[in-house]
Amino acid sequence: MSKSHLRAYSVLEYGLATHAPLTVVTGEVGMGKTMLIQALLSQVEDDQTIGLISNAQGDRGDLLRWVLNSLDVPLPAETDYVSLFQLFQTFVVEEYAAGRRVIIIIDEAQNLGSEMLEELRMLTNINSGKDELLQLILTGQPELRQLISRPALRQFAQRVTVSYHIDPFELKDTRAYIKHRLIHVGGTGDEITPAAISFIHSETNGIPRMINKLCDLAFVYSAASDKSNVGLAILRELQNDGVILKPSDPPYFLTNKVNTLSKAAE
Repeated sequence: MSKSHLRAYSVLEYGLATHAPLTVVTGEVGMGKTMLIQALLSQVEDDQTIGLISNAQGDRGDLLRWVLNSLDVPLPAETDYVSLFQLFQTFVVEEYAAGRRVIIIIDEAQNLGSEMLEELRMLTNINSGKDELLQLILTGQPELRQLISRPALRQFAQRVTVSYHIDPFELKDTRAYIKHRLIHVGGTGDEITPAAISFIHSETNGIPRMINKLCDLAFVYSAASDKSNVGLAILRELQNDGVILKPSDPPYFLTNKVNTLSKAAE
């Protein structure tokens, strides 16, 4: 993991340890958010009841069905919103009475939209007094952070105890990441030249998923050419063949470029 990933995981652990009502972690597509969730789930304790939701979408009331399904709570065929909420509240209170906290983890939470996020905030009203019966952990793309920052969701934002944004790899992180993966599969860690790694970093914007794909393609081309190492020439060949699909710059890259151009013009 990069330093940014370690910090993000620490934030998730902190949210659990402090019984934070709302914890939010964001990052670009391919930055390993789901990997962090899986690592967190591997540390589940007996006093925690976990519900995991991925790609939840829908209208008001649908969210409660997603939540109850994630907790394996049986749903009647025909149930109105009030009954669904009562069913959920009863479940949370019963789990608390049994010495367990209910934790709902929602991945790709940027897909929820304003109304469903507000509905989530209303669910945290189950918490009362000094004890937190329900915890929510949201992970998503940068759009989630932008969504929460809207004035209409200021009450939701106030409930967020801790949040963190996972930054893309810096060049040194990309070097360490590639070396680690090469050694993990039995290599020396030096099968890709420093110049090639710099190229890979530039083409992928430091996003792990894209780094993996580009390295895999480079080794395919290298093997076809009977070469044991990947150099810059192999990557240039990939580029010329149109095999590399470079992702568009994320919003923060565009912002940084605009700021740089503005300062240069002053």
